[in-house]
Amino acid sequence: MKLAVVVQRYGLAIHGGTESHARYIAEHLGQHADVEVLTTCASDDRTWANDYKPGSETINGVRVRRFRVSKSRGASARLADRVFHHTHSLADELKWIEAEGPVSRSLVRHLRKQGESYDFCLFFDYRCWHSFFGAHAVPSRAILVPRAARDEAIGVRVFRDVFRGARAILYNSPEERSLIHTVAGNPDVPGVIVGAGADIPQNPQAGRFRQKQNIRGPFALYVGRIDERHGCAELFDLFERYAAQASSRLSLVLLGAGTMTIPKHPKIKHVGALDEADKFDALAAADVLLVPSRYESLSRTALEAWALGKPVLANAKSDALRGQCVRSNGGLCYRNADEFAGMLQAIEQNRWLSSSLGKSGRQYFRDHFDWRVVERKYHELLVQLQKATPRTTIEPIPGWSGRRRRDLPPAADIVGSLS
Repeated sequence: MKLAVVVQRYGLAIHGGTESHARYIAEHLGQHADVEVLTTCASDDRTWANDYKPGSETINGVRVRRFRVSKSRGASARLADRVFHHTHSLADELKWIEAEGPVSRSLVRHLRKQGESYDFCLFFDYRCWHSFFGAHAVPSRAILVPRAARDEAIGVRVFRDVFRGARAILYNSPEERSLIHTVAGNPDVPGVIVGAGADIPQNPQAGRFRQKQNIRGPFALYVGRIDERHGCAELFDLFERYAAQASSRLSLVLLGAGTMTIPKHPKIKHVGALDEADKFDALAAADVLLVPSRYESLSRTALEAWALGKPVLANAKSDALRGQCVRSNGGLCYRNADEFAGMLQAIEQNRWLSSSLGKSGRQYFRDHFDWRVVERKYHELLVQLQKATPRTTIEPIPGWSGRRRRDLPPAADIVGSLS
């Protein structure tokens, strides 16, 4: 079986959630099938500049083919406001997708010309330009790994046809599947809840991280991009309120890069973006992992923490995070500042609670996200699709006049109407 994994950026030095997800899947499926990654020459998702050379290379045993980005990232904020908050047209939505990027016309041309050489093409992140137009180029082979959350983008009308017409969808969680079914009305499209595994080192060294970073006391850990979309502004506010209480002992350690200003606080320490080995050392050293984002389809970092037996404290405003914590019994969820402080103190002060959450989380990871489980789910779906005749196809994008009818409701209104 020959598979294409199609993702916006790819490389060992690229640590975005979607990109890491795609790389793990490519490497593990590559042990059982002929896998080729189709990606762009970009490394920075803020600009989509062509930092890599076009052409082919091999990374961790996987063949990677890079295509040039046709245009730099556009001024998407203005277009997003029009699409999310005002009555608009399909043309407005298509302009917003193009501004988000990364626009690689050569990648889509490759799919149009060579698409039949792949049994299936796995498109990561539904809202990216390469996924939308790539799926239209090879509809009978298009498998979506959407990574959708309950944000305004899920209400954009033009994505509905892709959700309805894709050959199959690989969901990260029951909440993501329910969300897409509600928005797109696509229960007939084959799909499976599979998520992604994590490559856990055999013996992460907590002491090594503490020594490198000069950290002595107990701490809560945040791993990820430091920006508002990932909930960091709210996290800083909640943690400062918690730290103001006389009984609080935990510091906050931030692992990741971003443009957001980090408060100057004696209990907040930013260690920057670290490699995978140092990240797992940090998880092993932490007392609890904090996941403040409300826009998640699956938190891979939460899975990594559970694999190491660590408890998680997550934002209850994320349906998927709340569901993960309930199903695993490995984490607590907060809705406001009082719950954040109370739950963080409970984990900090009650070793039985912390240990019990971590133990349950570890078992949940083994049962559902061990690579043997993930690979089996992928294999079973792909074999099933190979034997079946495609029953759906993606509706073509309307013509000139159809695109310009300004009759689509704000995407935010669509999301607000969801039950």
